[in-house]
Amino acid sequence: MCERRAENLMRPSQHIDKVMHAQSKEEKEKNRLRLSTSIVAVRWLALQGCAFRGNDESLSSSNRGNFLELVKAFAKMNIEIDEVVLENAPKNAQYIAPEIQKEILHIMANRVRQMVREEVGDKYFCILVDEARDISKREQMAIILRFVNNHGILTERFFAIKSVSDTTSMNLKNEISNVLVHHDLHVKKIRGQGYDGASNMRGAWNGLQALFLKDCPYAYYVHCFAHRLQLTLVSAAKDVSVIWEFFSHLDNIVNIVTSSTKRIAELHTAQRNEIEYMLLIGERDSGSGANQIGNLQRAGATRWSSHYDSVKSLIGMYTATCKIFEVLSDYSPNGRVKAEVRGIYRNMEVKVFCSRNEIDVPDLDCLYKIGRSCRQTTIEHHYHFDVFNAAIDFILMELNTRFNESSVELLSLSTALDPKNSFDSFNSDDICKLAKKFYPGDFTDQEIVALEYELIHYKLDVMQNFYTC
Repeated sequence: MCERRAENLMRPSQHIDKVMHAQSKEEKEKNRLRLSTSIVAVRWLALQGCAFRGNDESLSSSNRGNFLELVKAFAKMNIEIDEVVLENAPKNAQYIAPEIQKEILHIMANRVRQMVREEVGDKYFCILVDEARDISKREQMAIILRFVNNHGILTERFFAIKSVSDTTSMNLKNEISNVLVHHDLHVKKIRGQGYDGASNMRGAWNGLQALFLKDCPYAYYVHCFAHRLQLTLVSAAKDVSVIWEFFSHLDNIVNIVTSSTKRIAELHTAQRNEIEYMLLIGERDSGSGANQIGNLQRAGATRWSSHYDSVKSLIGMYTATCKIFEVLSDYSPNGRVKAEVRGIYRNMEVKVFCSRNEIDVPDLDCLYKIGRSCRQTTIEHHYHFDVFNAAIDFILMELNTRFNESSVELLSLSTALDPKNSFDSFNSDDICKLAKKFYPGDFTDQEIVALEYELIHYKLDVMQNFYTC
């Protein structure tokens, strides 16, 4: 026994501390592999924007949710992973709890924000903010940073999302400022701000941009000009009575046809029959992508292009839509539906008030011509004065409201920096005016003078490089 003890003593690899260290190292490797599997699963689901949790995550469930099912898939593909995850892992170190998933997500988010902050550096930046309600009806505010990176490329980065209980302009400003200060981004460095001018928080955003302008007079508020133009046209469609009436009838037509899958199928059948007939008589040309079967489109709330697409879809399917209404007006299940369908259908019909076939006496031919001329004059007067002029007047009023002189001038001068077509819009005078008028605190008088000469040389260099290429 003493001899065996002496032999064991002379074998250091079998000492208890060595054995415990070896077991500890093995456990560390298992823990790291287990944690790495969870990290990869979280990263993949976050990148794809997928849900993590499942309705039933118990062992007996056939679908335990995206996260656990993804970990299970990794285990099936790799034996080493299978030996250390889920049921083969210690109960107190599985690294699959919802709290662990959230902690991994927060670590990743902080790393991303840190990288964005390093990318911004000490440069000027703009903030873009939009709000939306989550599934629990809480107001959430997304913050995006817009800046020029070290390679001279205009960059936009999603930076943070904040839940806000109070949507007053002052509270929104405090929340945004807290996010910026937490990451050492100074409000004085802001050179632009953009918010959603179409949302129900339009008034709050207007107050918010004014508050930031007090702290930084160069943080100009520029709502998307294309979106402003869209909103101007949409407002005209809502507030000019004759236009609103037209789109109201159009919405009723679309709702009647698209409210039933059976009616949609009948619409497709009517279109197919019409196209076959038109092709047979030579009124349509066949070809790739031509004569497609479609659906009536709804007009959106804030996109004028959707209004145009809705009108266009009805024009293209007018005959087929009329056939659907003819069937519904005769075979609707009750009188109320029949009356509704017939009322909408009457607004679709093309009525000829002075048809030549209605006049049988040859001597009244002159009266027909006079009547037709009067009708054309009346229709032209209606569309010119009651529709066109009313719409133009309202649109001009909206344009003056939504496009103030300062923002329009800022946009006009900024086009001198547009790099398209080898800086075809380049204008050194506009750039100097932009610096003098809108950013006087960023340029001294000496720098403005130097800028004028630098721009002259810059323009010559750009033209020379262009012709050389």
